[in-house]
Amino acid sequence: MDKIRNLSVRKSILLYMAVALFFSVLLSDVIVRIAEQTQRRIWWNYVDKEEFIETAEKEDSGYKVEILRPSSYEMTPSDVFVSELCDFLETYAVLILSMAGSCAAVFLFYQNKLKKPMEELAEGSKKIAENQLDFYISYENKDEMGELCREFERMRKQLARNNQALWQTVEEEKILRAAIAHDIRAPLSVLKGYQEMLMEYLPSEEIDMGQAMEMLSESGRQIERMDAFVEAMRKLSSLENRQLTPGNISARQLEKDIQGELVILEKEYGKQCMLQVSESQEEFYGDKEVILEVTENLLSNALRYGKQKITIVVNIGYAKLSICVMDDGDGFREDAKKITEAFYGQNVKDSLKHAGLGMYISRLYCEKHGGKLVLGNDEQGGAVVTAIFRRIA
Repeated sequence: MDKIRNLSVRKSILLYMAVALFFSVLLSDVIVRIAEQTQRRIWWNYVDKEEFIETAEKEDSGYKVEILRPSSYEMTPSDVFVSELCDFLETYAVLILSMAGSCAAVFLFYQNKLKKPMEELAEGSKKIAENQLDFYISYENKDEMGELCREFERMRKQLARNNQALWQTVEEEKILRAAIAHDIRAPLSVLKGYQEMLMEYLPSEEIDMGQAMEMLSESGRQIERMDAFVEAMRKLSSLENRQLTPGNISARQLEKDIQGELVILEKEYGKQCMLQVSESQEEFYGDKEVILEVTENLLSNALRYGKQKITIVVNIGYAKLSICVMDDGDGFREDAKKITEAFYGQNVKDSLKHAGLGMYISRLYCEKHGGKLVLGNDEQGGAVVTAIFRRIA
């Protein structure tokens, strides 16, 4: 049965037609024989039986005795009808049964070989038109219709993958736009802080020209950072595609960059920040802008949730750079995987001001730099976040 079920469409229709014609001819032969016998019985009623028997006894090899057809005037109307019907069956039974058998073969062929796959394909097409791709074509025969269903199923899977990729692209672009806004906020905060300091202290000459020039220089550096970041983001379709721009980073240089931003952030949030940088003559080779962006994200998060004091510990070496940010807040209440998801926020009020991308971007950049982002709580309950970066070969 499996072999018959898996026959090709051409062989199947030939098989159905051959079987139908065989049984049609066989049945028509039976009907013709029955019709002939019925006719003879009717005609026998109108024959002189004694004369027929006497003649049949004298039959030799040169002659054959047969029952002659009576005249219609001799037979009763019912016998005439039956005799005519038998004539019709003897003449047309083969033709009629062959046509009926062919129709039956076509009907059975459609029912057994075409109906189910055509219904599944029609239903599948309807679901695809309605953008429903979570179905399966279950027709498994190894004929042409089975191959067509398998191709349709492959098309459905590819459409599902393309649809998923499209939604993923949309989601990545959404994250990218939010990430750009998120990462530009820190340099803007620094610029805003320097501007406020200059406007407050410069007219009263509470700061000298050297300090003012240093602030302007730092402001210029922040503008350059934003310009480089925007140019890099302009070329991206997702954060994962961001290319690292490595360079040598010294402990003193990193301390200066972080300290310059802490001055502004402390004033903005009204909290104390303590920076500890390990003394090391070794230089780390990595992307400084990415490292500073991660540091700013961790600091912003700590300053939002910390109560009074934030501690930043930087350890720099030849092969590894780690930045640990500790606060005295309530710590993390959920697992690290959920916290580092895109658009995560601990509460509704916080999500109104922040997109919930800081930890997600930090984790992504750490992993892109060969490292990782480690989240935890200290013994006093505050949050401890450590960003680890590996040297770029």
